[in-house]
Amino acid sequence: MSKILGFLAAPSNALVLLGLAGLVAALFGYRGPAVCAMAVSVALIATAGLSPLGNLLLIPLEERFPRAAQDPPPTGLVVLGGSFDTVVAGSRNAVALTEAAERLTEIAELARRWPQARIVFTGGSNGLIFGGATEAELAARMLASFGVARERIELEDKARNTVENARFARALANPAAGERWLLVTSAYHMPRAVGVFRAADFPVEAWPVDYRTRGWEDVWRPFSTVSAGLRRTDVAAREWVGLVSYWMLGYVTAPLPRP
Repeated sequence: MSKILGFLAAPSNALVLLGLAGLVAALFGYRGPAVCAMAVSVALIATAGLSPLGNLLLIPLEERFPRAAQDPPPTGLVVLGGSFDTVVAGSRNAVALTEAAERLTEIAELARRWPQARIVFTGGSNGLIFGGATEAELAARMLASFGVARERIELEDKARNTVENARFARALANPAAGERWLLVTSAYHMPRAVGVFRAADFPVEAWPVDYRTRGWEDVWRPFSTVSAGLRRTDVAAREWVGLVSYWMLGYVTAPLPRP
């Protein structure tokens, strides 16, 4: 259900559906409502695709959590899935990366910086309809290619969303009092992820990666193509919808968790 609602939460999908509804209305002779629906659809697609709207929505999320201090060295690192296209990877028998691949490349660097830190990766399959490989097995292959020892990597391959990431990672890591764990995920996703981990009784410190903007200086920066702007707006809108829905369902204790 969360995957289906996530599809509808993407403005590009919702606006195209609005335009198609106008087309259907035109076919049935409702010319006024049809023209109105299609005009609104085109106008909002142009606004979301060319204006700085996507940046305006994304920047507050990315700027919410700064990186944690490097000292003392952490006990472990928890990295969330989202770096792989499991459907393509499964059919091609190859490691297929997404825009969030920095989650894994950063872990490779942190593993060298803190050689004693445990590494917990949590992520199952992200395919809604088609099956494929799990993110956990792809992460193990990729980290091994970076030279990270396999015995350091602890894999959780069942989680399908952030709530399950937190619950299953906690069960795997079994953090003890006084231990220091860093959470590695995309900067825009960090508020929701930290909130969910707190609710799961797994205290973590933020280590955001995969920034999509330069910061507040991008508030007024428009996009050169409609597709790029829509992509940014989709990412931001879905994250805000996720935050609000998680808060309403009790998965986080605040609509916008803070450091």
